[in-house]
Amino acid sequence: MNAPTPHIDSAEDTWTVAGRTFRSRLIVGTGKYRDYAQNAAAAEAAGAEIVTVAVRRVNISDPNQPMLMDYVKPDRFTYLPNTAGCFTGEEAVRTLRLAREAGGWDLVKLEVLSDPKTLYPDMEETLRALKLLVSEGFAVMVYCSDDPVYARKLEDAGAAAIMPLGAPIGSGLGIQNKINIALIAQQSSVPVVVDAGVGTASDAAIGMELGAQGILMNTAIAEAKDPVRMAKAMKHAVIAGREAFLAGRMAKRMYADPSSPLAGLI
Repeated sequence: MNAPTPHIDSAEDTWTVAGRTFRSRLIVGTGKYRDYAQNAAAAEAAGAEIVTVAVRRVNISDPNQPMLMDYVKPDRFTYLPNTAGCFTGEEAVRTLRLAREAGGWDLVKLEVLSDPKTLYPDMEETLRALKLLVSEGFAVMVYCSDDPVYARKLEDAGAAAIMPLGAPIGSGLGIQNKINIALIAQQSSVPVVVDAGVGTASDAAIGMELGAQGILMNTAIAEAKDPVRMAKAMKHAVIAGREAFLAGRMAKRMYADPSSPLAGLI
């Protein structure tokens, strides 16, 4: 039930994860919206091609209740099942096995949380669960701390993408450790997607300017006063941040430098 990979023009600035190529670098969630219809409208406005699905919280199997698939169409979006709400490696692995059985999904997002207050990742459990999932044939995008050392360990263990947090999940605080995000982006040979903490468009642009391949967000759009309009803003922010990164920013200077040459002044 994975969405088919769209045809990609080689001249476009695309990115690839687990052999699947995408145009949009903005991944959006499927939680906290007023209803699935609003969720679908926001995903369309964001120009997203991937949506995350909290397997334990979103209805993807009970036809007697409103189902996500009826609004956020699997033939339009690539579903990325995630393990939101899992606090042990065993819970996370079991959840993704069930997701694969239910929908045939093998591109997944792993998150193993440490405590309900901060929702920071438990990196020891995350690494352990990752190794097991990789051995079972999953392509795993991994939510993690902004620790370059652990990010390298995850990549070495077979992660399909590294997803360091910008700030605690749902906090809207923006990217708190720009240096570490940049270091992770520079050292990684798999995609780096900033995951969690984005609050507004400028946060998304910053993440892309630091070299991330993409941005994942849910609350920043879902809890905006106008989610669909915010989704559109995030789309433009991600594009602008990526363009700025590719352009290469000017060097920072301690003192002023005149915009026009001083030579030849009258």
